[in-house]
Amino acid sequence: MTAVLRGAAAVVVDATTVTRDPLVVVDGWVADGLPPAGAETIDVTDCIVTPGLVNAHHHLLQSAFRSTPATRNLPMRDWLPAMANRYAQAAVDPDLVAAAAAVGSAESLLCGVTTVADHHLTWPRGQDPVALAGATITAARRIGLRLVFVRGTAGDDPDVAAQSVLDIHTAHLRDARGGVTADGYLQLAVGPAGLHADGPDTYAALAEVAGRLGVRRRTQANEQVDVEVALLRHRRRPLEVLEDWGWLAADVTLAHLCDITEAEVDLVAQKHVSVTHAPACDVPMGWGVARVAALRRAGVHVGLGTSGGGSNDAGHLLADARLAVQLSGLIGEPVSAPEILGAATEGSAVGLGRGELGHLRRGAAADLCVWDAGDVFDAGALDPVGSLLWSSPGRRPRDVMVGGRWVVRDGTLLTADSRQVAAELNAEVRRRIRSAGGADHL
Repeated sequence: MTAVLRGAAAVVVDATTVTRDPLVVVDGWVADGLPPAGAETIDVTDCIVTPGLVNAHHHLLQSAFRSTPATRNLPMRDWLPAMANRYAQAAVDPDLVAAAAAVGSAESLLCGVTTVADHHLTWPRGQDPVALAGATITAARRIGLRLVFVRGTAGDDPDVAAQSVLDIHTAHLRDARGGVTADGYLQLAVGPAGLHADGPDTYAALAEVAGRLGVRRRTQANEQVDVEVALLRHRRRPLEVLEDWGWLAADVTLAHLCDITEAEVDLVAQKHVSVTHAPACDVPMGWGVARVAALRRAGVHVGLGTSGGGSNDAGHLLADARLAVQLSGLIGEPVSAPEILGAATEGSAVGLGRGELGHLRRGAAADLCVWDAGDVFDAGALDPVGSLLWSSPGRRPRDVMVGGRWVVRDGTLLTADSRQVAAELNAEVRRRIRSAGGADHL
């Protein structure tokens, strides 16, 4: 598509640059200068245009396992086995994975998220890992979402996990440089669940295969149970252990990082590790709050993620960005709306090694959102970027573009019937509930 977006109240180019200039898109990329002859004109009067949001930490499978009264507000040591029981009861297979991934992908696009890092941790015995991964990959591609598929582990056999990374790469990303397909719609990464679930052999095996393929590494650290288990098993805090195991490095992103000392902030900065904040998972569950301002002051790249439906219930990253701003004041380390919006876009993209995403500078991929700010919900607000986060809780974009292609227009998903996508997952869930003996939920 060749188009020019004109009349915006604000175009958020990146965290430090806001303009009202027309935005030119040529063949899927952001261009500068005058639009080519024949370019389509898109009227964005009274709207705020931003880069597409980048969800740096999700668990798409959990779209089939949103929180229930039995799994809300549990200590993490209890929540993890409760979720494991739900997965076992549901008999997770490619059909359920595909339906959940389609729902999570559609929900993401409708909420302005154009790229999702899916940390997949559930690999039932007897199921082919390549088929499970392929179910998510195919669903995301069908819906039109950019996907970073993170081959995770949670107590899995290290050699089996490492081999499956190679098999997934062969099946879906053969000859992809750095584990990213040429069109940028699929990226592969590896990611142990955390010290609470995986040991040194798993971390070593996944580090070795990541180095062989040139893909990035991700893991979860310093949530409630992670600190407890690290102290119990290793008599040290998680980051000390991860440093010994070679998992504090520039190709690593740590999700959550709730409980962190000043010395650990400095260590993460020195090792050039990226961090993903997931406030709408950790805070409602009582698992902690990442110190975003302290990490940013130290020079750490901080992204934003929703985590999964089993703890958050939603894939609405802008709503989580609003929560992140509010929480920062509560803990006495305030972060501004532009800083958090930057985390939800370019900060997340940096942690994925994707320099073409998360901004609207010349040469960026044309992933963008158009947010209507012309109604009563934004009236009286003089700061358009601040208003984007502070005003209108639950705000959804009017239009969303991925790679120069409209995937949402006037709030409607164009790539699939979102209600049908929802119905397909609901049918899968109901079928499994009946098979499990009529439980209230999976």
